[in-house]
Amino acid sequence: MPERSPEEIRRSIEANREALAVSIERLRGEVAELTDWRKQLSQHRRPAMLTAVVAGFLAGGGLLGRRRKRR
Repeated sequence: MPERSPEEIRRSIEANREALAVSIERLRGEVAELTDWRKQLSQHRRPAMLTAVVAGFLAGGGLLGRRRKRR
C-alpha cells in the first residue's frame, strides 16, 4: 500500500468529515419527518380512527362489558 502524504491524509479526513455532515443532516430531516405526529396522523387518518374506536370499545368492556354481581 503506497504511503500517503500528510496533505493527502488531511484532504481525505476533510472529505470524510463533509460526507458525514451531509449524512447527519439527511438523517435529522428523516427523523424529524417520522416523528411529526401531526403529519403521520393526517397521512394515516383512517387507520388511526379505527384504532381509536377499537381501543375505546375494548376499554369500555366490549360487547358484554363487565357484569356486576347482584346481591
